[in-house]
Amino acid sequence: MARSLLSALFLVILCVCNLSGGGDAGVGFDPAEILKVSAPDFVESVKTTIDVVQQVTSVVAKVGNVFGDFRLSNAVSDCLDLLDLSADELSSTLLASQNPIGKRNNSTGNLSADLRAWLSGAMINQDTCIEGFDGTDGLVKNLVAGTLNQISSSIRDVLAMVRPIPPGPKFQGRKLIREFPSWLKSGDRRLLQSNVVTADAVVALDGTGNFTSIKHAISAAPELSSRRYVIYVKKGVYREYIEIGKKKWNIVLIGDGMDQTVISGNRSYVDGWTTYKSATFAVKGQGFIARDVTFENTAGPEKHQAVAFRSDSDLSVLFRCAIRGYQDTLYAHSMRQFYRECKITGTVDFIFGDSTAVFQSCEISARKGLPNQKNTITAHGRKDPAEPTGFSIQFCNITAEPELLAAGNSTASYLGRPWRLYSRTVFMQSYISSAIRPEGWLEWDGDYALDSLFYGEFSNYGPGAGLGNRVKWPGYHLMNESAQAHNFTVAEFILGNSWLPSTGVKYAAGLSV
Repeated sequence: MARSLLSALFLVILCVCNLSGGGDAGVGFDPAEILKVSAPDFVESVKTTIDVVQQVTSVVAKVGNVFGDFRLSNAVSDCLDLLDLSADELSSTLLASQNPIGKRNNSTGNLSADLRAWLSGAMINQDTCIEGFDGTDGLVKNLVAGTLNQISSSIRDVLAMVRPIPPGPKFQGRKLIREFPSWLKSGDRRLLQSNVVTADAVVALDGTGNFTSIKHAISAAPELSSRRYVIYVKKGVYREYIEIGKKKWNIVLIGDGMDQTVISGNRSYVDGWTTYKSATFAVKGQGFIARDVTFENTAGPEKHQAVAFRSDSDLSVLFRCAIRGYQDTLYAHSMRQFYRECKITGTVDFIFGDSTAVFQSCEISARKGLPNQKNTITAHGRKDPAEPTGFSIQFCNITAEPELLAAGNSTASYLGRPWRLYSRTVFMQSYISSAIRPEGWLEWDGDYALDSLFYGEFSNYGPGAGLGNRVKWPGYHLMNESAQAHNFTVAEFILGNSWLPSTGVKYAAGLSV
């Protein structure tokens, strides 16, 4: 039985390239403005890629039942979830290209930006799936990787067809330009700033709410909702594992404050979980907002990869939240994300993923890990130069926890290292403490990605911000001009002025606080 399934996987590798889609393109926009190819060709390519995803899914689904292995079972489960997510992101691409007029619930109104965001998300899913098979049967991993590489190649080709287009005129509202991204509606802005919460559901461990479990409150939320569904979580430590599914749109989670409302777990790679599945709290549904909550993974440094919070939620926001862990604390996996006034702690690669994310006014702290271990704050996973993804860290406080500082910085700490070939991260207008090594950045493996990455620093200050001893890599940039730095602001990098106003979270759209 196992041999026949492996043979089926091998056949998928051979036949996947021959799949073709069909049907009427039905596209109603000027392709020259958005696409490098004709509209029918673009639609046909997207349909073909969706067919490939469906074919691969049908085969991978059979693998998990053959081998009685916990880690392999988790890897297959991840893979199916990620393939399903890719199919959705490709379907969004197809729908938007066929019906491009107007702003949809899951969009910024900038068709080029939206298409590139969804396609980038779909592309990274295959790598995450393959990584989940680390430590499992090598033959299974190689065969699955062969099928998934066909999907990645197809998505890469489709992504290359989309022109990167400037977002258009800057939003010039007075307070909005200073405090909120543009995609945030005024009602959501009020919601996040208000001390009075009108909740659709209340969670309390003592039974004084509608639910005693956050998971059950989320299950009761409507699917594909175009309005915010507010869940108020009273103070307490909630020991549960939560994943907000792809159909749960616009969930708002409001707690009683950092260290008051705590969601805690301890799954880890060492204990058999994939990195993706180790998350204490994970969200896929678009438009997620969290305020005044702590997400933590208490597995400890000896358990290696152990995620506290994972997000694939497009146009999502975390405001005044704590994200605590050690290695791989925050998995900003894909899509467009915004973090404001959060506290993020960890050791190795503790902010990682292939999302397009901006962190503003956050406290980002390295902590004491294993002996002889090196701390790296970021590990961005951009794998293709056409992807719009990257991390922008602005107005933040980059430091270390007291225990690490008290040890005289015995653990070397760095701003980041290149997880993927086109890793992209910038630090702007932030305080960098002496906890960060003078060279600033760390190699991943020899000279891997040092030519192709994009790491930048602009107008930082503090004892660790000195540039005299920084790395001399071809891909490292001292951004001396504000015009270059402006490309990584909220308004430009995540088109914040088109969606953040609806969330109610404070933000700075440009380079001014």
